[in-house]
Amino acid sequence: MRFRLRYRQRELDLSDGSLTVGRSSSCQLFLDDPLVSRKHAIFLVGGTGVTVEDLQSRNGVLVNGRRIPARTALHPGDKILIGSAELTLIATPSELAKAIDESVGRRTLSRLVVPSPSASAPGASGVPPVASPTDADASTVRRVNAFNLLSAVAEKALAFGRADEAERLLTGPLTELIESSRSGQRLSAPLVDTVARLAARLAAATGKGSWLDAVIELYRAQARPCPGLVIDELNVAARRVNAIDVASLRAYLSMLHAKQAALGPAERFLLQRLEGLERLVGLR
Repeated sequence: MRFRLRYRQRELDLSDGSLTVGRSSSCQLFLDDPLVSRKHAIFLVGGTGVTVEDLQSRNGVLVNGRRIPARTALHPGDKILIGSAELTLIATPSELAKAIDESVGRRTLSRLVVPSPSASAPGASGVPPVASPTDADASTVRRVNAFNLLSAVAEKALAFGRADEAERLLTGPLTELIESSRSGQRLSAPLVDTVARLAARLAAATGKGSWLDAVIELYRAQARPCPGLVIDELNVAARRVNAIDVASLRAYLSMLHAKQAALGPAERFLLQRLEGLERLVGLR
């Protein structure tokens, strides 16, 4: 099973075939919501991916905030609103890698992914290369590889001004990294930093403060300061976004202040830069 639907704290595996959603007990996914019709929507899963179709419901189906007029192809990270229930399409790491590999080609990817073993030295583009953990199990390696590919393609999308494409690509990985951090899973720091830097760039490109908030939430879950390159992007984004969750930023800083005695000189300098970001946000 290659795809899943995430609803609240649950994930539903999608096998090939169809899955109906509605308020009727005959639906495979039952939603007890007065805004949901008895048979509201149908998901179709096959070799070409996943689509969703509105079954002439009263309130319609929204994908990423837009009501769909007909059957619509879905991509990992897409958010589907049925009534008041928001579902998110999730792909397994191996499926993500396969999809991206097929969409841009192996030779293109070999140029996009920085082939450096150093996690601290910047690559040719000035971006720290993403390194796979050597002691991780096979499933973790597959996930890191998938994120490497996603980040590379999102980087190119942003470079060519295709913010909507980058937004679609980054939604799933950023959400997964935050949830993994919250659950205490060990994550590759260079991988986290690369996805976070791209998310901050996406905040600046779209003007959506939610992307900047997600970066802060990610490092708050990581319990460490953002690296310098990410703070640079956050400062740019803070001047362009429409709204910022100041309370979340201050909670993050409070957490870092509480452990300041254990921070090294470089980390304390990063903390000072984050305090500067707080002052910038406070002036908005």
